[in-house]
Amino acid sequence: MSSDLLFPAAGRVAAIDYGRKRIGVAICDAQRIIASPLCMHRPTGDATAEATFFRTLVAEETIGGFVVGLPVHADGSDSRMSVEVERFGAWLKESTGCPVVFHDERYSSQEAVGLMAGLGMSRRQKKARTDSLAAQIVLCSWLESQVSAGASQRPGALDG
Repeated sequence: MSSDLLFPAAGRVAAIDYGRKRIGVAICDAQRIIASPLCMHRPTGDATAEATFFRTLVAEETIGGFVVGLPVHADGSDSRMSVEVERFGAWLKESTGCPVVFHDERYSSQEAVGLMAGLGMSRRQKKARTDSLAAQIVLCSWLESQVSAGASQRPGALDG
């Protein structure tokens, strides 16, 4: 699912791992090669403050669009959070003026926890980093899907 705004073909993109208590944010470089965790944001419940946070992110990081992780079940069907995340995506588009696309985030948080296992981090440190790392995983997956889609659209490319 995507927004009706045209998603830019190049430039920096931010990924969001949405949660009611914590929102993970990751960004990529302008060439869309490297995705990095940026921060974990705690929603305040104040729509004006939230809009300011995301508008500032867009301005400071030169963000051209958002990839929002969509939580679906293992079989691909919508989860209880899917509708809430889709509402958040619509709000994000409206608040920032940036296009939003949704990308399957199945297992991103579990993968993030697995990547941090054995690093000697406290539970608190892991909790603080899980969401931005999950957003990075979603962004990496989306970037890879864009490369694959571009390769399959080139003349003479093989269908995979």
